[in-house]
Amino acid sequence: MTAARLSTGLATVLCIALSTLTPAKADTAATWQALADGAIVLFRHAEAPGSGDPKSFKLGDCSTQRNLSAAGRTQSRRIGEAFRARKIPVARVLTSQWCRCVDTAELAFPGQVVPEPAFNSFFRNFDREAEQTKQARAVLAAWTGPGTLVVVTHMVNITALTGVDPDEGEGLILRVVDGKLKQIGRIVP
Repeated sequence: MTAARLSTGLATVLCIALSTLTPAKADTAATWQALADGAIVLFRHAEAPGSGDPKSFKLGDCSTQRNLSAAGRTQSRRIGEAFRARKIPVARVLTSQWCRCVDTAELAFPGQVVPEPAFNSFFRNFDREAEQTKQARAVLAAWTGPGTLVVVTHMVNITALTGVDPDEGEGLILRVVDGKLKQIGRIVP
């Protein structure tokens, strides 16, 4: 067998193998139905290039923070459009006070956004993780609806609450079961 034939054969096998590994679609009809029935969704803010915040970070001053890219602003609008197209009843929208979270929430759900410090990032201050996660868990556990609770926060917060490292713009659908958060689906960006 020639090297060219071997290479072509290996490429074909690789393509077939990869096509069978396509992950299951995360945002299923059941996921959206859970939201329609009044679940909780934790969104990681939409695309904001970089990691963490600059050393000059000041809460309330967006010029000192990582902010949404143009793609992140589009992603945010699409989140809201997806909810409206499916007639998901959004009862409350809570957000971290970081500009990228506020902007994600406001672009997706205009006029409904309420800042909630329990969902602020503790990326640069991990000694706050336990107490802040406890506060965030209490806010979520208290939710009884009616309608869906939307929370826009940061990866570190979502990971602390759920053990999941979400992508930017990804949403985790949760219910409170016996006082604990149970993940029941995901919305992919």
